Amino acid sequence: MNIDFKKVNGLVPVIIQDYLNLKVLMLGYMNEEALEKTKTEGKVTFFSKTKNRLWTKGETSGNFLSVVSISLDCDNDTLLFKVNPKGPTCHTGAVTCFKDETPKGFLYELEQTIATKIDTNDKNSYTNELYKRGINKVAQKVGEESVELVIEAKDDDADLFKNEAADLMYHYLILLKAKNFNLSDIEQVLLERSKK
Repeated sequence: MNIDFKKVNGLVPVIIQDYLNLKVLMLGYMNEEALEKTKTEGKVTFFSKTKNRLWTKGETSGNFLSVVSISLDCDNDTLLFKVNPKGPTCHTGAVTCFKDETPKGFLYELEQTIATKIDTNDKNSYTNELYKRGINKVAQKVGEESVELVIEAKDDDADLFKNEAADLMYHYLILLKAKNFNLSDIEQVLLERSKK
């Protein structure tokens, strides 16, 4: 990574994004020392312009930002960190330092929850129980939920329709896990189709 630290007095802006739902959490700055510490420890460390020192996010609150990936922009002067936040990011206690806290990308969080229940063999989980019954049972459940959604689509009860749509989506995510795929794989197919 060839980062240009010279443009802004030895600092580069760093955008922090939740790796699951891609929500932008905050903006900070790093110098070379902060970047090296971040890479070594796996937790985001900034250079605080107000404190004039290195500052690891979460050093007092415990709300660390664990690094998942680092990307450099096309001008080599801005970094994008995808992180796994250990609690709220903003000092106010909010999830993000920006005002828009709508649950965009919640499906990615749900996908991770499903994977965790299955991967940890959660004995009290309906999700894990269905998964362990095998691909035929998972596919059958998706079929049942699809039919129920179609039936509700013909009626005028918005709440029932939305609930059946949610049931279908949930079971679809279990089916993706059972087939060793994830939402990103399906998004990629849709993205390729959109270019045709």
